[in-house]
Amino acid sequence: MSRIGKQPILIPKKVEVKIEGSRIKISGSLGELEWSVHPQVKISTGDDKIIVERRKESAFARSLHGLSRTLIANMVTGVSQGFKKELKIVGTGYKGKVEGDKLVLQVGYSHPVEFEVPEGIKIETPAPDQIVVSGIDKQLVGEVAARIRKIKPPEPYKGKGIRYADEKVRSKVGKAAIKTGFAAPG
Repeated sequence: MSRIGKQPILIPKKVEVKIEGSRIKISGSLGELEWSVHPQVKISTGDDKIIVERRKESAFARSLHGLSRTLIANMVTGVSQGFKKELKIVGTGYKGKVEGDKLVLQVGYSHPVEFEVPEGIKIETPAPDQIVVSGIDKQLVGEVAARIRKIKPPEPYKGKGIRYADEKVRSKVGKAAIKTGFAAPG
């Protein structure tokens, strides 16, 4: 039995759960999320808990069991608390700001880069070198943060670029180390 899949999901007080066939609809104070569950997974509610069970004992059903439970738990957390990712802009003259529904970044290119903010996502810039991506859908928040980071990923020599706030960028030694004899050639 899946260790993750067999754990019940506790429903907070201000969260409503509706199950209609293979669709689950979860609504809370921050919004509403919907998801279609695979037919090999069965969902039920009771005593302020959501219970996820599998219908068969195949390897595919076992893999869906834990995945489905985790996705539903993320939906419950999203509508009650929300998710956020913090990004940091590193580099001289590098900055970002929100203008309307666009994030405008100046990250070393000859032009400012405009990033359209998708629906359901909120982007803030508390400082010119900080970006906070927040929303109720964990997958969408992570995807948007990754797409912003991809605009100018951190480079390993000087560390300039956009990185996650908790990301550590390992620096490489440049060509000068080879000339002075600190590193072996080749």
